[in-house]
Amino acid sequence: MLRSVFLILVHANSSQLKRLIEKLSVDDATIYLQVDLKVDISIFAEYRNNPNLIFIKNRVKVTWGGYSMVQGMINSFKEIIPSFQNDQYVSVISGQDYPLMQNEEMNQFLTQNPGKAFMEYYPIYEVWKEAIPRLEKYHLTNFSFPGKYRIESILNKLLPKRTPPKRLNYIGRSQWFTITIEHLKYIVDFMDTNPSIKRFFTFTWGSDEVVFQTILYSSHYKDQMVNNNLRYIDWSQGGASPKILTLSDAEQLKKSGKFFARKFDMTVDSQILDWIDENLLTEKII
Repeated sequence: MLRSVFLILVHANSSQLKRLIEKLSVDDATIYLQVDLKVDISIFAEYRNNPNLIFIKNRVKVTWGGYSMVQGMINSFKEIIPSFQNDQYVSVISGQDYPLMQNEEMNQFLTQNPGKAFMEYYPIYEVWKEAIPRLEKYHLTNFSFPGKYRIESILNKLLPKRTPPKRLNYIGRSQWFTITIEHLKYIVDFMDTNPSIKRFFTFTWGSDEVVFQTILYSSHYKDQMVNNNLRYIDWSQGGASPKILTLSDAEQLKKSGKFFARKFDMTVDSQILDWIDENLLTEKII
């Protein structure tokens, strides 16, 4: 049976994060915490005695939409990989996610689907067309200096459109996924041995929603990819962020068949997490 391995990306400590960690800390589960370098790590001291939790050492100062998010994930993968066999799955989540299944149920599903990469992806030039400017325009999101947005505007007026490296098939959507150590190894090795690809994505807005799927889809792992990231996310309200899920979403969550859902915010509605605990995460009597 597979172990439960989770990578949580966080930028703040909260009672909600504590609840998530407690819910995932079952038996031999391993939880890796990648804490944004902008945050004082000491505020997470309460988790130091949790035997299921490991802090990622090589932290990154993350800028929303910037390549720094990708770098933080790559750093995390490098620390996770040596501890597991190739067939072990890793689920990447945020501190605002919450499980809809028990760890054992997730592992049973993954055991029945060995070697698959569960990621959400759509071809950018054919389907997810609103993402085309991410690839063709210069984005200085990852940098911090006075006047950067003015310079960004000038660059995009004076210079021709960026030309993405032709050897990649550009796809993407959600940065949250469940894939194997073998897939993580390939992604890390590819980025380490192709610095030009890293340079390209450094100037791509929201590259965390594109780079990982694109690398796998452009490789011999393409046939292992399943266009289902096992996350319930409601984008019905439009905008840059998904809907905050509440008790009114309970039945949809129950029917989803997903591993996790997001986003939750206990300051908006904590009852939905209580409902999930009582209805989806209780021991099933056979």
